[in-house]
Amino acid sequence: MMNTQQNTKKEKQIKLPWFGLPRLIPFMKPYKGIVFCMATLVLINGVIDICLPLFQQYAINNFVAQGTLNGLSRFIWLYVGVILMQIIFSMVDAYQACQIEMYVGRDLKRASFNHLQTLSFSYFNQNSVGYVHARVMSDTNRIGSIVAWGLMDTVWNLSYLLGVIIVMFTINWRMALWVVALTPVITLIAAFFQSKLTMLNRRVREINSRITANFNEGITGAKTTKTLVIEEKMEGDFGKTTLDMKRTSIRTARYRATFISIVMFTASFAMALVLWRGGMLAMTSETLMKIGTLSVFMNYALGLMEPIQTLVRMISELINVQVNIERLTNLLTTRSDVEDRPDVVAKYGDTFDPKTENWEELHGDIEFQDVSFKYPDGDEYILEHFNLKVPQGTNVAIVGETGAGKSTLVNLVCRFFEPTSGRVLIDGRDARDRSQLWLHSNIGYVLQTPHLFSGSILENLRYGKPDATMEEIEAACKAVSADTIIDHMEKGYDSDVGEGGDLLSTGGKQLISFARAVLADPRIFVLDEATSSIDTLTEHLIQNAIEHLMKGRTSFVIAHRLSTIRQADIILVVDDGKIIEQGTHEELMKARGHYYNLYTRQFEQESFEQAFA
Repeated sequence: MMNTQQNTKKEKQIKLPWFGLPRLIPFMKPYKGIVFCMATLVLINGVIDICLPLFQQYAINNFVAQGTLNGLSRFIWLYVGVILMQIIFSMVDAYQACQIEMYVGRDLKRASFNHLQTLSFSYFNQNSVGYVHARVMSDTNRIGSIVAWGLMDTVWNLSYLLGVIIVMFTINWRMALWVVALTPVITLIAAFFQSKLTMLNRRVREINSRITANFNEGITGAKTTKTLVIEEKMEGDFGKTTLDMKRTSIRTARYRATFISIVMFTASFAMALVLWRGGMLAMTSETLMKIGTLSVFMNYALGLMEPIQTLVRMISELINVQVNIERLTNLLTTRSDVEDRPDVVAKYGDTFDPKTENWEELHGDIEFQDVSFKYPDGDEYILEHFNLKVPQGTNVAIVGETGAGKSTLVNLVCRFFEPTSGRVLIDGRDARDRSQLWLHSNIGYVLQTPHLFSGSILENLRYGKPDATMEEIEAACKAVSADTIIDHMEKGYDSDVGEGGDLLSTGGKQLISFARAVLADPRIFVLDEATSSIDTLTEHLIQNAIEHLMKGRTSFVIAHRLSTIRQADIILVVDDGKIIEQGTHEELMKARGHYYNLYTRQFEQESFEQAFA
């Protein structure tokens, strides 16, 4: 199991311009109508906010200064109408922002999830569940939020800020210059802090991935933790990770607080100077006229504090979310180690748009031609110039000590990995000449550790064949004796299996997995130590069924109990990741080599266990 205290495979660092926002344009295009409508209404609200102080100026200059109430009712009705319009527009804006947040977040999750389906096994071997989960859930939520509400806030604040500056220049250009002088100061401060905050936020997100991974392992491995009595160690390891998060987060918060405080102090100081200068002007002649004008100027000057503060906060938020966009971009641009060529996709389709009308029937002849292989992140070759012909209907057994590398051949046959050199032929053609989905649709794979999806037994069985009839399902279950498990369950085929199938025994999960594979009627069967988790009685029940089902199909059996593969057409013996012997059971026993030693040792052990059972 991967150590979650260390980072997963170090991902490439990509630096995106404009906080990475251009990367989100494709996800916003489908909702350009909503975005345009929201931006327009926000812009109108900004204009309304700019105009409200002018109502105050008009009231002072025309009612207070003149000492008259003529026209006051019309003024009040107009003012109330403008306020009501602003309230309605604000409600519509908020609704549309929620829509954009939900839609963009959903599309980002869908794109991430779908892309994960196209990646090869090596990606999941090198990256923990928590690491991937943080990108698909946490990063997309954060991005969706900043896209919707950040856009709305930015449009309002920019429109208000620019509009107010224009009006202030119209009223008194000398005082307006004090406000304009803030812009380069804020820009310089933001540039200084951006690089440091970006670096710290990358660190925070990396630690968050580790915390998520720790949560995942703590929950899924709860039984192991209790049986090994390592709660204290788990707590200590988790404490170290969260302490690291605390220290990094505090450091980040200090930088952000310093950033905002400096900007706000600069803005407040400049506003104080502006108000001081305005007060001096109000003490000169024509005071009554200047009080109305000054009241507008003071409202604008004080009102500028909010948009400046919000824009500064938005810059800080964009610096933060840039890390999320970079991480998500890293995921979406990760290329699979196993990819179909463009011409293959054009003919056979891909995972999400298969062109099944062009799929040829798979017969089952498999051939390794001068195959050499090493894992993408490895230096040592597992196979070198390996050649093997597996005619249709052949039963190939792969044996060896635990951890010897028995799955390598199966991974190449299933095209979970590509040969480093050489070719794997399926029915006489390079496996790369046809789509992965075409091949995978013809493979029945039963794992050593069976996995069932949350839902009912019936739903899990239909993953093997979605349009299967109940007669076909019942026949498949009966063929591998899974019906004996299902008949004893309260709701039969509608019984819930729980998360990962945890409501069933290991043997029960294995039998359901067998039935699911049988239901798909594949041309190639792969049994990855599929009977090692089943008790002897259950194993005997399904052994005859397996032999019957393998007739006429090419099969690869990774075996733990050597007694179950004596009738295999060819046995491959793996040691230290390399095939060291091959032949039938009789041939290998006569050779008295590695297989002979494995078989006799296991036979003696089983005889001893039966004698004292």
